[in-house]
Amino acid sequence: MYRFTRAFVALLLFSSSTLFAQKTVVSGKVIDAKTKEGLPSVTVFFPGTNVGTYTEDDGSYILSIDGTPSVVRFSSIGYKTVTKKTTPGETVLINIQISEDTKSFNEVVVKSGKRAKYRNKGNPAVELIREVIDHKDKNKAENYDLLQYQEYEKLQFSLSNAPEKLKKNLMLRKYKFIASSLDTTSLEGKAILPIFMQENIADIYYRKQPEKNKRIVTAEKKVTFDESFIDNKGMTAYLKHVYQDIDIYKNNITIVTNQFLSPIADLAPTFYKFYIIDTFSLNGYPLVQMAFGPRNKADFLFEGLMYITLDGNYSVQRVEMKVNKQVNLNWVKHLSIQLQFEQSEDKKYHLSNSKLSADFGLTKNGDAGMFGERTISVKNYQIAPKISDSIFTGDPIVYLKSAKQKNDEFWEENRHDTLSTSEKVVYENIDSLQNTKSFKRVMNTASFLLAGYAQASPYIEIGPFNTFYSFNPVEGFRGRVGGRTTPKMSKNIYFETYAAYGFKDEKLKYYLGATYSFTNRSMFEFPTNKITANFQRDTKIPGQELQFIQEDNIFLSLKRGVNDKWLYNDIYRIDYLNENSNHFSYQLGFKNWKQQAAGGLRYLNDATQANIESLTTSELSLELRWAPHEEFYQGKLYRVPLPNRYPIYTLRAIAGFKDLLGGQYNYQNITGNVQKRIYLSQLGYLDVTLEGGVVLGKVPFPLLDIHRANQSYSYQLQSYNLMNFLEFVSDHYASVQIDQTFNGFLFNKIPLIKKLKFREFASVKVLYGGLRPENTPNGSDSSLLSLPTDANGNLSTFTLQKDPYIEGSVGIGNILKFFRIDVVRRFTYIDNPNVANTGIRVRFKFDF
Repeated sequence: MYRFTRAFVALLLFSSSTLFAQKTVVSGKVIDAKTKEGLPSVTVFFPGTNVGTYTEDDGSYILSIDGTPSVVRFSSIGYKTVTKKTTPGETVLINIQISEDTKSFNEVVVKSGKRAKYRNKGNPAVELIREVIDHKDKNKAENYDLLQYQEYEKLQFSLSNAPEKLKKNLMLRKYKFIASSLDTTSLEGKAILPIFMQENIADIYYRKQPEKNKRIVTAEKKVTFDESFIDNKGMTAYLKHVYQDIDIYKNNITIVTNQFLSPIADLAPTFYKFYIIDTFSLNGYPLVQMAFGPRNKADFLFEGLMYITLDGNYSVQRVEMKVNKQVNLNWVKHLSIQLQFEQSEDKKYHLSNSKLSADFGLTKNGDAGMFGERTISVKNYQIAPKISDSIFTGDPIVYLKSAKQKNDEFWEENRHDTLSTSEKVVYENIDSLQNTKSFKRVMNTASFLLAGYAQASPYIEIGPFNTFYSFNPVEGFRGRVGGRTTPKMSKNIYFETYAAYGFKDEKLKYYLGATYSFTNRSMFEFPTNKITANFQRDTKIPGQELQFIQEDNIFLSLKRGVNDKWLYNDIYRIDYLNENSNHFSYQLGFKNWKQQAAGGLRYLNDATQANIESLTTSELSLELRWAPHEEFYQGKLYRVPLPNRYPIYTLRAIAGFKDLLGGQYNYQNITGNVQKRIYLSQLGYLDVTLEGGVVLGKVPFPLLDIHRANQSYSYQLQSYNLMNFLEFVSDHYASVQIDQTFNGFLFNKIPLIKKLKFREFASVKVLYGGLRPENTPNGSDSSLLSLPTDANGNLSTFTLQKDPYIEGSVGIGNILKFFRIDVVRRFTYIDNPNVANTGIRVRFKFDF
C-alpha cells in the first residue's frame, strides 16, 4: 500500500527497543546558556528507542520509559545537541543549558566516517517524503468543509546592533526613556530596540464550497506614527508582505518578496537532500525526525529539521528551518521559521504556532541592522462547526468598531503569549518619542530626502525636491517650486500648486489644483472617494504618460538622440474617483486640452501645409479598475505597489465632443490593459502586460495613440526602450510585454560567479498596430495634419505596417544589490532614421 522500502522498515525495527520491567523517569528544565531563559520545543528523547517529548514554553519536561536507557538526548535546530547520562530504573532530575550552534547544516549532518554519495533511489528518507507529498491534500486545512478558530498575531520590528554599539546610539543617548525598550536576550550577540509592534486577535472562518474566507478582527493594538511622515497602513502591509503566512503544505513559500520551495513540495526530492535522524513516540504516536537541506546552497531553499507522523496520515508535526547564508538573498543575515502543529479532534494535525524571524543588515558582516519577527498562535480550532452563511457576506476582512478600544487588562487576559519587558513599553515609548520637537525635525528631514517633501509648517509641505531643477531642449534650464496642504489643515479640502520657469523659452508654467475628500480622512488613504479640479500650463513630450515618473525629474533630464518635439499645454480637468474596499474603482473625468507644438514639432495642415497654431479638445472619460487583493505603500506622490500573483484589470473609455468648450473633434478612444505576475518557483517570475486599444473617428495624429517610448538611459518596464518619442502612432493596436526575472537560477550554478549573487533578466516587447485609411495623411486631406519630420525634412513619425515592432533585452541584476543593467536590441523597423538598434539601459531597484 505504501512505498516504504525494506531498508526503511529495517530502520524502524532496529529503532524500536525491547520493553523492560523497570521504569526510568527523567525530568527537569532546558535553558539557553546565554539568556538563561527556558527554551520551548526542544526535543528530548532516549536514543535507540521510540520514546521522546518536547519541552514546554518555560523549558520544562518530563519523560518516562519502561526500560533502562543509559542516556537522554536534547536537540533543537540552531543549538548544539547535548547527551546526558541517566540512572537506569530510577527517577532523575536533569537541568541543562544548551548553546547556539553556528555550524552549517551539512557540517552537522554528515561528519563521521566517509561520506557516501547521496541518492534518491533506495533512500528511506526520500520514500517517506514522497508519502508526505502524496498525503498533502488530505492534511491541508482546505480539505475541511468548514473551519473556525481564533488567531493571535504579533508583528514586531526593531533596530539591532552589538549591545555596546546600540547603547551608544544617538537615540538612546538623547532620549533616555527609550533605553527601557532595549532587549539584549532575544537575539544571540545582539541588542534590539523595538520601534514598531502590532498585535491583533481575530476570529477566522473558512468554507470550502463555495470557497470563502472571513477574518473578523476583534482586537487590535499597534504603534502608530504621524501620517505626515509615514503611511501606517502601508507600512503594516509592507511588513506583512515581507513576513507572509507560512504554509508548509504549499509548493512555494513566499518570504521577503521571494519564493522558496517548500521541503515537501512536489519537486522537493529534486532540489533537497533528506536524512532520517531518529524515531520516537509523542503522546503514544510514532514520529520520525528528519533533516533536510539544499542540494545547491545558493538556491531559494531551506535547511532544518522536520517531524513526521507515522500514523497513516504522514502529517508534519513540527518544522524548524532556516535560510542558508549562501542563498541569493539581499540584506538578510539570518532567517528562521518555526512551525508547531497540534492534533485535531479527527487525529490530524493543524498549525498551532508559527514564528518567522529575520535579521536584516546593510552589510554581511556589520552589526547594525533591523530585526523583525512575526508570531501567530491558533486556539479553539473547530472542525465542521455551525457557521451561518451570513458570516461570509461582505468584505473578507472586517474590523469591529471596538477592536482598537481594548484596554491593557483585556490584552493581559486574551493575548496568547506574554510580552517581553522591552515589548511592554514600546507603545508608550514610541508615542512619547514622536512628541519631541527634535524627533519631528529628524523625521521631516528624512521625509524630504526619501519622499521629496518637507514640512514648511504643520499645514503646508514643500516639494517634490527632485523637480526643483531640470533641463530640456525647449525650456533649457528649468526651475520649479511647489507645495501643498496637509491633512492637518483639513481632512476634506486640499490645495496644491507649483510654478516653473524655463530660462531658454522665458515662459512661466504653473499648476493650481484643489481636492475635496468625501471620506473625512486623508485623501490618500484607501479607499478614497474624492473630486479634484485643476488647471495646468506646462510642457510635455507627446505620448508620455509615465507612471511613477515625472519628466521634469532631474534624474531623467539626460536623453539620447534627438529630443526636440514637445508641446505647450493648457489643461483644465475635473475628476471624480471612487474606490471600494474590494479594490474595484471607477473614475469619471472631464478634460479640456489646448495643445501647441513646441521645439522641432510643427502642426501642418495636410492639404495646404499651413501652420496650425493649436488644437483644442473637450472629452469625457470613464476608467474602471479592478485589482483583487492589491497591496501598496502610499507615498507622498504615488502608491508603490507590493506585487502579488493576482492580475490587475483596467478599462478606459474616452469620448471627444466637437463644439463643447472649443472642442474641434468627435472621437472615441477605448483602451484595455491586464497586468499579472506569474511565479515560477525556482525559475523566478514573469511580469506580463497585455494591452490593446482603438481610436474611433477621424482625427489628426496628436489624437491617435502615440506609443510609449523611452529616450532616457534608464530601463523602463512599461515603455519601448529603443523607440524614439513620437516615432509610431496608431488608431488600433495590441501589445504584449514580458519581463522574466530568474533570481539567479543560472548564475547560482556557476562556481565563483554565484558568490556575486547576480540575477538574470530577459524581456521581450511586441507591438502590433496600424492606421485606417481615413486617419492616414495623404497630402490632400485638410482635416488631418501631416506626420512630423526631422530637421532635414525626413519623416520621423510612422505607422506600423504588417510587421510588429519588436525589441528584447537580456540583463544582469543585483549589481551592488541595487542595479540592473540590460542590453536592449531592436529587431524591426531598424531602417527608420535616427534610431538605435542596440542600447545599454540601467535600472535602480531595491529588492530582497
